[in-house]
Amino acid sequence: MKNRKLKNSELDRINPEEYKASEKTPLIIILDNIRSLNNIGSVFRTADAFLVKKIYLCGITAKPPHKDIQKTALGATESVDWEYAENTLDVVSKLKQEGIFVASIEQAELSVNLNDFSVQNNLTYAVVFGNEVKGVQQKVVSASDAVIEIPQFGTKHSLNISVSVGVVVWDLFTKLKNNSL
Repeated sequence: MKNRKLKNSELDRINPEEYKASEKTPLIIILDNIRSLNNIGSVFRTADAFLVKKIYLCGITAKPPHKDIQKTALGATESVDWEYAENTLDVVSKLKQEGIFVASIEQAELSVNLNDFSVQNNLTYAVVFGNEVKGVQQKVVSASDAVIEIPQFGTKHSLNISVSVGVVVWDLFTKLKNNSL
């Protein structure tokens, strides 16, 4: 059979314990007041796929365990390190004090297109994704080291947050891996 689809058992994936022990991508995801539990679950799955270091769930963002998060996370809440914080700005300030480069994913003055954003060796990046309607809070955008914008060429003004996370995390994962070679 040409291009036979592989079974999950043939994919040779690591288990949650091996994930926790593995070297992580120097990338942190911050979710700023995400409403949709399905979006949160999708972010966990994307984070698991690219060995993201940690997810911060902030403000109204729900936290595991929750059946609607689990429905889309498919167990990724057990592998990916996460922490809840009431205030997104406090998380951003703490990470910046630790030398982590914080970038909000938003449409703003002086934003850098994702395809033009360069990464540096030996630097950890935290990317902030905002509420499905209001985006990243302005005070968080203002406190960020940079604002990265996903270029769009159609009529719509935004992407679903889970899609945005997939696009940005894949792009930064690829750049970080290529930069470390």
